Amino acid sequence: MTDRHPAVRALWTAYEVLAMVFGLGALAAICLAWLPGALLLHPLLPRRLGKAVGRAAIAGGFRLYLRLLGAACACRFDIDELDRLRGAGPLVVVANHPSLLDAVLILSRLPDAVCVIKASLMDNVLFGAAARLARYIRNNAPLEMILNAREELQSGAQLLIFPEGTRTTDFPVGPCLPSAGLIANRAGVPVQALLIEFSTPYLGKAWPLFRRPSLPLTCRIRLGRRFPPPADVAAFTRELDTYFRSELGASAPSTATA
Repeated sequence: MTDRHPAVRALWTAYEVLAMVFGLGALAAICLAWLPGALLLHPLLPRRLGKAVGRAAIAGGFRLYLRLLGAACACRFDIDELDRLRGAGPLVVVANHPSLLDAVLILSRLPDAVCVIKASLMDNVLFGAAARLARYIRNNAPLEMILNAREELQSGAQLLIFPEGTRTTDFPVGPCLPSAGLIANRAGVPVQALLIEFSTPYLGKAWPLFRRPSLPLTCRIRLGRRFPPPADVAAFTRELDTYFRSELGASAPSTATA
């Protein structure tokens, strides 16, 4: 937009601001619409049925949200490859984490996925009830997290975890932690890598929530390598770190730890 007339640039800037407000507001509205149902159903439904209903509702709500972003906010999401994971059986699904939108994108296409999330999100007014109904897993107690993740995988679910442990601080990918390898090792399931590529690091670690996006925003998620269940967690963590850096063009040296 920098080579266009100042009036056109001003109009486009205004559109980007409106798109930001609409996008954040739409997500909040969808979460609030599901909040009473999630609060009511959590104590009423058996655990197995509650998980199925909760995860299906999250996937459906996120699909609706992405359609709204595509229709009104000049966002283009190329995520069809995720559909190939449906029916693929238990997997530890790992991805780089450049944006707050990452989980939204992935969970919109994986209706039986369980996510490892921060404890603060589990207690969040907007997201907490839905996450609890879906039986998402808190990350604040490592042993409990690993045991709960193993239980979900053994029941046939797919587990989504971001091995960086937080949003990427050094775009496009930061160092991997051993959590994914530990879970896959304990559960004896493969690890499926996803490669997320954004046109800009929108809603990344260094992008404030109310900073307008640079539109059009494009995102692609590719299916990466599928690793067998790791026997050596430390070696696997180094291998995964190197793999993400190679595929995403990150030149910084790895600082992965065992």
